[in-house]
Parts: sequence; C-alpha cells; structure tokens
Amino acid sequence: MAGDQQVIHVTNLYKIYRLGEERVRALNGVDFDVRKGQFCAIVGTSGSGKSTLLNMLAGLESPTKGEIVLLGEHIENKTENQLVTFRRKHVGFIFQAYDLLPALTALENVALPLSFRGVDKKTRLALADQMLDKVGLTKYKQHKPTQMSGGQQQRVGMARALVVRPDIIFADEPTGNLDSRTSEEMMRLMQNVVQQKGQTLVMVTHDDHLAAYADKIVRIQDGRVIDVQEK
Repeated sequence: MAGDQQVIHVTNLYKIYRLGEERVRALNGVDFDVRKGQFCAIVGTSGSGKSTLLNMLAGLESPTKGEIVLLGEHIENKTENQLVTFRRKHVGFIFQAYDLLPALTALENVALPLSFRGVDKKTRLALADQMLDKVGLTKYKQHKPTQMSGGQQQRVGMARALVVRPDIIFADEPTGNLDSRTSEEMMRLMQNVVQQKGQTLVMVTHDDHLAAYADKIVRIQDGRVIDVQEK
C-alpha cells in the first residue's frame, strides 16, 4: 500500500522550447505528486508532454520554470555531477529500447550498475542472479542479448533497473516493443515490485489498458494535467 510520504513533488512546472521565432510550451504549468510505494502512470498521446515530464523528473532535462522535489531534494538546482550522483543512488530506469550491452551475458548486464556503486564482484553476481530468478529468467542467465527474445531482453532491462533497489523507478513506454501477452506479464511484474518493496514507479504510456495497472493515473494533454485518478 502507498504510504503518505511524498517521494515526488512538482510545482508549477514549465518547459518552453524556442523554435525560431516560435515558443512551444511542452509543459505548461504542471503540478504533480507521487507518494512512496505508488505505481503512477502518466498517460497522453504523442506530443502531449508526457516524455518531457518524465525526463525532467529524472533530471535529464531542466525546467524553464518550476520546482521538482525528489525524496526531499530540489533537483532543478543541482549541477550535472550532482544529478548523476543522485540518480546513481536513488533512481532506476526501464526504457523501451533495452540498451543491453551485446558482449555481456544477462547476468553481467544486470550486475553492471552495482559495479558503479562499488559492490564487490561476488555480491554483484549473487544479487543479479536473484533478480533474474525474480523476473523469470532462471534459464537465460548466461545468454547474450542476441540469443533472447524482445520480451526476455526487456526483463533483463527491468532486472538491471531493479537490482540497485532504487527508491524511484522511471519507465518510458516500457512495453512498447512487446506483444500484448508479454506486456501484461511485464506490468504484473512491475506491480509486484512496487507492492513488495515499497518502491515508487512512474511510467509513461499512451496505452490506457497498461495504465490501468497503476494505482494513480495522471492524464496529460498539451503540456497540462487534465485529470488525476487514484485507486
């Protein structure tokens, strides 16, 4: 169950791009909160501003105006180095493109982020091993990405995001390349992770069916939040 503790707090967020003489408002005054242990879906059509919002929450783009507070820290004021350190410590990413390293096995791909945290090799491989069991890839630990299906690669990507036990997980159209059955399995896995570990998950999607797995649905259109539903 979601707690009362706010993990993400966004106030009056704007992102304005200049295209020649024109100014495009990708985000136009967004207010937005997510509590600890919530699975939140940000839903909108292409060009609605949902990916821009996710990139700003992750500190990958800076706002034109507004505040973004993650885990009590203002990230809009941080330098690039501070953001890298913050993300490494607190954030996991699940992308539509799996971004796995082709030369590494599934096990090595999942263990990789732990090496950035200075975890010793034996512990890294043990944690990666457990995480691959959790996402149903027990038989594929020594496979390289080219020897796996898209759904299996996406599970490796998910295991890699989760192995560092991040406080917040950002997922951008995570099932975009998967068939509907595999998508359903991925969504259930993501639900379970949030429920069991009390982690916070924010997912961007254009698909209402996938959004229905979330506890909170935030609809965004033309850079504004037009509707919020909580279960």
